[in-house]
Amino acid sequence: MGKLAFVFPGQGSQYAGMGKELAERFPLARAAFEEADQALGFALSRLCFEGPEEELKLTANTQPAVLTCSVAAYRVLREKDITPDYVAGHSLGEYSALVAAGCLSLRDAVVTVRRRGQWMQEAVPAGEGAMAAILGLPADRVQEVCEQVAQGQVVSPANLNSPEQVVISGHAVAVERAMEAAKAAGAKRAVRLPVSAPFHCALMELAIGPLTQQLASITFNALRVPLVSNVDADLVRTAAAARDALRRQVPAAVRWEESMRKLVALGCDRAVEVGPGKVLSGLWRQIDRSIATLNVEDAASLEKTLAQLAPPKAGLAGAAREATS
Repeated sequence: MGKLAFVFPGQGSQYAGMGKELAERFPLARAAFEEADQALGFALSRLCFEGPEEELKLTANTQPAVLTCSVAAYRVLREKDITPDYVAGHSLGEYSALVAAGCLSLRDAVVTVRRRGQWMQEAVPAGEGAMAAILGLPADRVQEVCEQVAQGQVVSPANLNSPEQVVISGHAVAVERAMEAAKAAGAKRAVRLPVSAPFHCALMELAIGPLTQQLASITFNALRVPLVSNVDADLVRTAAAARDALRRQVPAAVRWEESMRKLVALGCDRAVEVGPGKVLSGLWRQIDRSIATLNVEDAASLEKTLAQLAPPKAGLAGAAREATS
């Protein structure tokens, strides 16, 4: 049998109600939310479980919320003896992956990503930046289009998600020009994304300084499980390399398709999306349909994943009994 990868979602996967069912049924999941609430000094758990959506989608809230839900789901899987051979995370999700790999504590990670979200938001005045998804145009053509229409402004590929999807980021007017040029070049669609800042482009430079200081102030441990990083689409095994990758990823493109192909090259034939939503599972179908994908975000998805991956004695019914004992 091949290797198992855990992949952790990033911003955009959040929704009101996420994590609630796992927290109600599994003490380890509930403890993750309590740990995050204590570290942040406010009820992040309530925001995850109840919303409102408008508050949940603010970057400084979204990032710790998605991370905490992902770690809660991971802890339930670990309790059931489901552990990965490799981990990866989409942008913000790399922090979740590093917590799962034993490199970062949940407390340090949740405080850092909340501040990261604030610094990324503050790097560009509201309304000046934008992001858009370009569908059905190869990444090299998207790169050419961005270079052709930049006119001295910033616009560049930000998320190289799959053969079918490249997200661009930069100054709002330059992104609009690139959307029109991409459609003229043969893109199936160009869709403006409802985001609060232009992530993963040169406009994020102002966030690097404070994030670098923050990363230097927290403890990084050697990884128990190798990570495939966003910024290089290559393996990270050491504390120093993990810290450096987190610093460099903020203004750089997320090389997700390459990262997933790296996991395949390493022998992974199964992947579990650990955390809210199924965005990454959808991208897997565009990248490599031979990969068996599962996800864990609630009781039903956990039960399905355990049925596929767990030893015969493990199962949700037993887990639920343990949670109430």
